[in-house]
Amino acid sequence: METLGAPGAGLAIALENLFPPLPSEVILPLSGFTASRGRMGLVDALVWTTIGSVVGALALYGVGALLGRERTLFLAGKLPLVKISDIEKTEAWFQKHGKKTVFFGRMIPIFRSLISVPAGVERMPLVTFTLLTLAGSAIWNSIFVLAGYYLGESWHLVEAYVGIGSKIVIGVVALAVVVFIAVRLGERRKGRHAARR
Repeated sequence: METLGAPGAGLAIALENLFPPLPSEVILPLSGFTASRGRMGLVDALVWTTIGSVVGALALYGVGALLGRERTLFLAGKLPLVKISDIEKTEAWFQKHGKKTVFFGRMIPIFRSLISVPAGVERMPLVTFTLLTLAGSAIWNSIFVLAGYYLGESWHLVEAYVGIGSKIVIGVVALAVVVFIAVRLGERRKGRHAARR
């Protein structure tokens, strides 16, 4: 950011979309703090980080579009415990709630990046996807950039509090995966038991 200014912050956020381990919860407040010290303009930081979010999301949308529905179904069929009906249910859900998912998904850690792939697989209209991503990203980015701007030297407190939320999201996802596996294994055992009869 000190070398490239606001475009550097935008580049960092674009990379964060592609590599989720790079946390936006650090990059965004830091860009706000950098703006508070006069190293870049606050509006520039807001604009460039939002551009970075959209660019990164479009790249992942492209991955989903290239993957396509047929390849997704094929790959899902090769995964243990996953049924084609699971993918079909997910598709139906996304077709019904896709717009809300893309918009609000931009404000949920981890899902911020991942949501772009199913949007591409389902070929959500590109203009719709871009506008929803732009709106959701602008809200998320503004909150964190402004927090870093007004907190100044204490900008790192943002990461500490948001990190708790990220851990909760990871915990919920891990629990859901465990429940899914347990249910599927239970279904398999029942199926084998019924076949023996």
